Amino acid sequence: MRSPYFAQDSRSAYFVTATIVEWLPVFNSTECCNVLIRALMDAREHRSLQVHAWVILEGHFHAILSSPDLGRALRDLKRFTGRNFMEQIQRERRDWLAHRLAAHGAARPGAEGAVWQEGGQPVEIKNEGEMRQKREDLELTPVRRGYVAAPEHWRYSSAHQAPPGVDPLFEVDPWKGVVA
Repeated sequence: MRSPYFAQDSRSAYFVTATIVEWLPVFNSTECCNVLIRALMDAREHRSLQVHAWVILEGHFHAILSSPDLGRALRDLKRFTGRNFMEQIQRERRDWLAHRLAAHGAARPGAEGAVWQEGGQPVEIKNEGEMRQKREDLELTPVRRGYVAAPEHWRYSSAHQAPPGVDPLFEVDPWKGVVA
């Protein structure tokens, strides 16, 4: 049985991790990263999703999100991206990846594409101190992995909007006075 996301307080922000099945490197493609970004922007517009921080890595993404119905927003985001990832991966001719993802879909009837792992309950952020700590931790992930020297150098991250003159992919939403 699929585990639904459940957020107890619709006024709170939540730290979320969503992982591709088998940690497969779906996000090694700029276009697949853009699919996720478009989905986040769509959820912002149509599901009242607020994105307070985010980072995309090879096989997963972390984000700090809030929404009146976070569970529904995440479910819809995963459905949309699952279908679109498969189409994009096929256009890119990453056949090995398409076959691996399709195998997961066949093993889980009714799970369109089965791109995302199940589970990963959101963790509530209770105050501004937790918000700063979670955001810093999230944005430092590419640095800790040795991909970049500073968080703002990672294009697929909310930290990328920090340097002057940078055109961010999309700007984060403030939370309770936290300046983006």
